[in-house]
Amino acid sequence: MSLLDLINKPNDIKNIPASDLRQLALEIRQYMLRNVSRVGGHMASSLGVVELTMALHLFLDLPKDKLIFDVGHQSYAHKILTGRKEEFKTLRQFGGISGFPKMTESDCDAFDTGHSSTSISAGLGYVKARELRGTDEKIVAVIGDGALSGGMAFEALNNAGRLRSNFIIVLNDNKMSISENVGSMANYLGNLRTNPTYNRLKQNVATALNAIPEGGEHVANAIKRTKASLKQLLIDGMFFEDMNITYIGPIDGYNIDQMRYAFELASRKENATLVHVITKKGKGYRAAELNPVKFHGIGPFDCKTGESTKKKGETFTDVFSKHIIELAKKDDRICAITAAMAPGTGLNEFSAQFPERFTDVGIAEEHAVTFAAGLAAGGFKPVFAVYSTFLQRAYDQVIHDVCLEGLPVVFAVDRTGIVGHDGETHQGIYTHSFLGHIPGLTVIEPIDAKDVKRALDYAFSLNRPCAVCYPRRQTDVCFNGYERTDGYESMKAEVLEKGSGDAVLFAAGPAVWSAREAAAMLKEQGIDIGLVNLRFINPIDKETVIAMSEGKKVVAVTEENVKSGGIGEKIAEILIENKVGFGTFLNLSLPDAPLKQGSISELKAATHTDGASMAGIIKKTLKGE
Repeated sequence: MSLLDLINKPNDIKNIPASDLRQLALEIRQYMLRNVSRVGGHMASSLGVVELTMALHLFLDLPKDKLIFDVGHQSYAHKILTGRKEEFKTLRQFGGISGFPKMTESDCDAFDTGHSSTSISAGLGYVKARELRGTDEKIVAVIGDGALSGGMAFEALNNAGRLRSNFIIVLNDNKMSISENVGSMANYLGNLRTNPTYNRLKQNVATALNAIPEGGEHVANAIKRTKASLKQLLIDGMFFEDMNITYIGPIDGYNIDQMRYAFELASRKENATLVHVITKKGKGYRAAELNPVKFHGIGPFDCKTGESTKKKGETFTDVFSKHIIELAKKDDRICAITAAMAPGTGLNEFSAQFPERFTDVGIAEEHAVTFAAGLAAGGFKPVFAVYSTFLQRAYDQVIHDVCLEGLPVVFAVDRTGIVGHDGETHQGIYTHSFLGHIPGLTVIEPIDAKDVKRALDYAFSLNRPCAVCYPRRQTDVCFNGYERTDGYESMKAEVLEKGSGDAVLFAAGPAVWSAREAAAMLKEQGIDIGLVNLRFINPIDKETVIAMSEGKKVVAVTEENVKSGGIGEKIAEILIENKVGFGTFLNLSLPDAPLKQGSISELKAATHTDGASMAGIIKKTLKGE
């Protein structure tokens, strides 16, 4: 029997002898590798915090105590230790468990996460609730050094410094977010890691103060003043303690005894205490240690070689990556910006070729947008490459700092539409709703590789804000057989099939692929419908919408976006306002609900937005059923 066989519910780890904890850590890593290699997931982050997670579980009484993981991509060991060992085999699969903490999955998940820099704020809310109830549970927020670069984390630290109640912040410091950390905070933490002098001084001074007999107040005060002066001298600013947050560390993130002692010490404080723990991404798996960026989020892979087992073709991100370099070669005003996502958004090669025109602002999307606005106001052409669900965090800046000022910022919005296995927090199904209504923002959604290039060319030709939105998919879908038109200069939609007159189906972005399948299925059944690639989400081509809808028995719209605020609602409004004569309107967009994890095909089938489902709905409607 393995030690992992003894872990079946929360707190079972406390029955494992201390002498066996190292073996348990090894078994947890092996279990994670076996399962994640089959289905993919956030491997490097979770490998790096196995011992840290074990120490926290030995320290806390779950679910009474509250453990909040920032982002949550490091929560795999936590899931295994809290009774989800068997369910872990279904990680990130349709109908299985999420790759992130989820309160609906377990009482031991104190907060749903998926985006960064939230844990300290949520933890402070839990502390306030504890104070109001008068209870005594421990509250711990775990945040990475990358997430600590986010502005929200600093806002929370500012609030935490005023606490008169215990709150433990664990800083999981692995020198990385997804790629290597950048900025002043990364440099500051580097100094803390490599300078243990202050920590030894602090311990020695505390011992000396405790040894002073009564009446030695003058000596004690002198020592305290010396301690403060040396603190400022040895480590510039001592950022956390200057904010009235007790600092403990740095601690070896693989020494469970040291970490447990540090947590116990922190739990005795009547204020916020930060425990600085040093870990290594990918720990225990050589391939992930050598390439933590690759193994941050990876698909199925071979455990022996570390190589992907999934066939890879050219993606929309790849096309963007290559074309932005070509454009930058021709125009030295083009600059690129990322918020700690250079590999994911395809800007690695750009940063290598044009280092002076590339900026990684860290995990700070709000700052990235306003920084881009300033760059544009200064006469340059910035592109901010960002995932759709991360751009949500900078909604105010998009409106206030870019669009109201009409500045020529290009947003390369990756991961638009259904993303798949990362689940609710990463599905880009709100893109049309939160971008498509902003006055002055042109929003384009290309459907293949050629369209991505055309859209970027057009975006940089404008002297105003523009968003080019594309999915996390390969671009091997071919639209041969259609008379493709450009239409960007005139901002026109693209009529792929004129149809015979019974029905028309409007679609945008990757939804055009499913719409084409639906049209082909209907054609085989003798129903020849019109098919329109809208291309522009904002503004929508009203003339084409009206012309293609007039007299139709069925007008249908599909998009990989929730119904509320989407193009379906926009087209319905256009038809009503212009008194267009038609029969039935079908909004075949996604339901107004979060979309869980699963493959794209599974999720489309479940939401009736796949080709077969839409063909069936349109056929029934035409028959009056």
